[in-house]
Amino acid sequence: MAKLYFRFGTVGSAKTLNLLAVAHAYQQQHKRAYLIKPRIDTRFGAESIGSRAGLVQTADLLVDEESIINREVLVGCHCILVDEVQFLAESLIEQLRSIANELNIPVICYGLRTDFRSKLFAGSRRLMELADAIEEIKTTCSFCNHKAIFNLKLTDGRPTLDGPVIELCN
Repeated sequence: MAKLYFRFGTVGSAKTLNLLAVAHAYQQQHKRAYLIKPRIDTRFGAESIGSRAGLVQTADLLVDEESIINREVLVGCHCILVDEVQFLAESLIEQLRSIANELNIPVICYGLRTDFRSKLFAGSRRLMELADAIEEIKTTCSFCNHKAIFNLKLTDGRPTLDGPVIELCN
């Protein structure tokens, strides 16, 4: 049976780079990876999944809170890769779990676990509850050089706990 994976890390831990590398590996094997991203993430273009390292690929599906994944488009799909999964509604996480279980397609979700106030995002919380495998993508803190465990929000170059939770920047 296929699994639902949650691969999380802090900002800058190369989550999207990892997703794009997995997509490339599937494509090199002439297998179909289906890429999903939230519609609100337009940092690299409306339909693009992009890494700060410069790699970009077009998403197959853009989702929002009301989205329902059409299972017919998944015929012949070998893997589903989801970027910025923290922004997905709990109902979408449940759809992904159902797809993994019922269609036997592995679903690998990449995203943040918590916001800059260390609060779980709704999509991440539901993944923590439902995922078959939870894996941390590790990186080091740019300030102390130890393992990064929190996300830091900067305003005018200074750390802050104020402001909107969702603020997408390159």
